[in-house]
Amino acid sequence: MFSLPLLIGDDIDVIDAAMGDFLRDSGARLALLIDTGGFIITSRGDVGAIDMSTLGALAANSFAATQAIAKIIEDQSVTSLYQQGNENSLLIVAVDDFGFLALVFPAVIGVGSVKYFAEDMIIRVARQLHTARSRAPGQGIDLSALNLADPAPLFRRRAAP
Repeated sequence: MFSLPLLIGDDIDVIDAAMGDFLRDSGARLALLIDTGGFIITSRGDVGAIDMSTLGALAANSFAATQAIAKIIEDQSVTSLYQQGNENSLLIVAVDDFGFLALVFPAVIGVGSVKYFAEDMIIRVARQLHTARSRAPGQGIDLSALNLADPAPLFRRRAAP
């Protein structure tokens, strides 16, 4: 099964609203929804000079590595990854089996505060992704199969049955 369901504009609007509320309440700088392949689905906040494509790919790979380490030490409960910085910190949180939310926030804000405000956002985002999946069960987009040199086949309309 695909990790990312087929999304429509209304889905993105709901997800963007949840991320916007989180940013407003938490003081975080940036929120990104990333699929398991590392592709940015949507983002909200101050991007600044951040290379979002690279951040998405590295966040997904970092989380995958952490999950692999957890299996080696016989712990299946890894749901988040935290990187503390001097200026900015990063929290990566799993959203069911859909992907991740990467949250960039000033280092002066405690990770506990960010986790607290992220709880509602994670629930809202997951709920919308489940809604999207239930609209078209068994269908989705595998962005990791995307040929970046020629993405047209992914976005071509399919003929009606």
